[in-house]
Amino acid sequence: MGLADREGADLFVVFISNEEKRIPLWCQKASKTADGLVIWDYHVICIQSQNNNEGNAQFMVWDLDSSLPCPMPLKQYINEAILPPFSLNPRYSRLFRVVHAPILFQCFASDRSHMKDSLGNWISPPPVYKPIVAEDGTKNNLDEYIQMRASDIPSDVEALINGIYSNKYGVVINGTMLESFFTQIYQRRQFSTLLCQ
Repeated sequence: MGLADREGADLFVVFISNEEKRIPLWCQKASKTADGLVIWDYHVICIQSQNNNEGNAQFMVWDLDSSLPCPMPLKQYINEAILPPFSLNPRYSRLFRVVHAPILFQCFASDRSHMKDSLGNWISPPPVYKPIVAEDGTKNNLDEYIQMRASDIPSDVEALINGIYSNKYGVVINGTMLESFFTQIYQRRQFSTLLCQ
């Protein structure tokens, strides 16, 4: 696995949540159970798109909270951390907001208020670096990234693909779409590259 593109063009940030803000993921370091189950309010991973040695698409997941190898192939991550071998109660169905990293780098902001309790005390020690401020001066828009509903999923595949490169909040997809969505992004990029040659 090589380094990311300098501009982050090969990176996609994926916010995982749902309307209930209760999403199960397995193989998580924070778990107290053998299967690594944690119910998060939201979770964030990064997916890197690259060509493997044969020139085929390869999608690698970076999840720094996972006990799985990092990075690991998307298909394996889905099988081990996202989709358990049994069906979930629908209230725990995960939604995925996929944002192209160069757009997120410009637009995302967090003042860390979500890391404080109702009295304003830190739930956990905050990171040592300064809070993230968007290029336009926005100080906090985390909620816009983690709030998602199934009705946010466009039915038009073209809208999904175009939205990933144009919408500051990315696009929302469900778990069954995750792997095929990245394959479609890769195919679109390959097609565009051929047209430009």
